[in-house]
Amino acid sequence: MTGNARTWSPAWWCTRVALWLAGAQPVRISVRHRASVRAMDALVIGGGNDISPEHFGGELDAKVKADPKRDLLEIECIRWALSHGVPMLGICRGAQLINVVLGGTLHQDIRHLRKRTSNRPGLLPTKRVRLDPGSLVGRVCGKVALRVNSLHHQAVRKAGAGLVVVGWDRDEITQAVECSKGRPIIGVQWHPEYLLYLPSQLALFRWLVRSVKKG
Repeated sequence: MTGNARTWSPAWWCTRVALWLAGAQPVRISVRHRASVRAMDALVIGGGNDISPEHFGGELDAKVKADPKRDLLEIECIRWALSHGVPMLGICRGAQLINVVLGGTLHQDIRHLRKRTSNRPGLLPTKRVRLDPGSLVGRVCGKVALRVNSLHHQAVRKAGAGLVVVGWDRDEITQAVECSKGRPIIGVQWHPEYLLYLPSQLALFRWLVRSVKKG
């Protein structure tokens, strides 16, 4: 799993538990934890800082909390996973970065787009999301109407090559993407690692591990 380099990283520890419960052996990758991605059977691209706008043609003078070194590391990991058919789960920033690597674009700030949904961040499942009934994400989660958390102010705008949008919130902002060509790639805009007590959310990590075994 990729993520920030901080010593205390709740996202890393929660995702580690999720992967352990799913039957995997988690390995941390960051600018300070340089495990070899080439030894990985699956890849989780975690949430965190904004993606630097130069990677998707965004406004260079926009106010962002970027981590350029992390961007480059994760872009390298995603490209390697794509070229080797490695299953991927993108979480929040991770979903956005997978999309960017595949040529997609982002909304740099969705706050002005909010009409029906609050942009107030929170770990609890207070936001409603609907999924395409025929989507992989819907089958994995076992339902097409979810309650999720929300910690983002950026989101997928245009889907990258080979990706399709399959989840939306009440403002029609993208909440889930997957590969349209059947490859094992899922990206979600929320943070399932903080919702492990919900079977629909732990199921995303179980799917990732099953995808390795199928391959």
